[in-house]
Amino acid sequence: MTSEISPMEASFAARRKTRALQVGCVAIGGDATVAVQSMTSTDTRDVAATVRQIRALERAGCEIIRVAIPDAEAVRALPDIKKRIAIPLIADIHFQARLAVAAIQKGVDGIRINPGNMAGDKIAEIVRAAKDHQTVIRIGVNAGSLEKDLLARYGVSARALCESALRGAARLEDLGFERIKLSIKSSDVPMMVEACRLVAARTDYPLHLGVTEAGTRVDAAVKSALGIGMLLADGIGDTIRVSVTGNPVLELPIAWSILRALKIRMVGAEIISCPTCGRCEIDLAGLAVRVEKALAGRKKYIKVALMGCVVNGPGEAAEADIGIAGGRGFGMLFKKGVACKKVKEKDFVPVLLEEIRSLDKEG
Repeated sequence: MTSEISPMEASFAARRKTRALQVGCVAIGGDATVAVQSMTSTDTRDVAATVRQIRALERAGCEIIRVAIPDAEAVRALPDIKKRIAIPLIADIHFQARLAVAAIQKGVDGIRINPGNMAGDKIAEIVRAAKDHQTVIRIGVNAGSLEKDLLARYGVSARALCESALRGAARLEDLGFERIKLSIKSSDVPMMVEACRLVAARTDYPLHLGVTEAGTRVDAAVKSALGIGMLLADGIGDTIRVSVTGNPVLELPIAWSILRALKIRMVGAEIISCPTCGRCEIDLAGLAVRVEKALAGRKKYIKVALMGCVVNGPGEAAEADIGIAGGRGFGMLFKKGVACKKVKEKDFVPVLLEEIRSLDKEG
């Protein structure tokens, strides 16, 4: 999935106008649509494993990827990784400015730093390198890495997060650098939302949204949908990441579901399926899983209805591009609300996929 896909604007608050940046092949801010990011969980020094994971993330819809840079060996791996992937590469660095400078010199599309944990003269070195290479700098602020004076004044709070992010941006601006993106994260959803709103009211730099340390899949989905979703509905946010403990590929379907639900980017398969009740006489849960898996990573938007009975199913399926309303051992295939043919339950998935392929060819 790429940022060239045209967005459908959400019918919520007007989109916050931010400065336009170019991160590799992906436009951020300005008139660009919201981009989807992730971060690898592999050891960056293991080039083969890292490239495999990035390619899996690309297939799942990741548009920008970030990798951890703990040492010089990880920096040396960056050119080999970059030449074997198709999306922009961001280097994530803490504390060690020399690693940030080296990563920039190796050709990454952007770096992520927290200026609060680096000395002023070291920040100047990073900025000089970023200017020379036209590299974007993401200032990342987390509740767990706030400056001591801000903690003393505000405690761990949205105000402290906001002030830390703006302070970091000011340090770069004082050095004549404005290719900046901000991210303000917390595992506390209300705090993260409030902090982003405060920052959005005081600057026009693009904002990356995410709830950090959100947990395993269910908690991560709920916290991210609330935190990211509320801000996007406010018109705030230029890139997003859903953080899930474990395989980062799990993050992408959630991120895209959030964007689809808000009608910000109509990309991929939107599957609507009923929760089932005593009238359901087919294996709807199994059907939904199989269809979701078969359509994973799809780029073109389609709404697919999977309904468990013939009572409400046909009416609900009328809302979809294509769908099946099930009965005992059979189902009715619908296209754009029109009943097409009766299908045996064992043939639901192959028939549905074949019909979707036909729709793709037609349009």
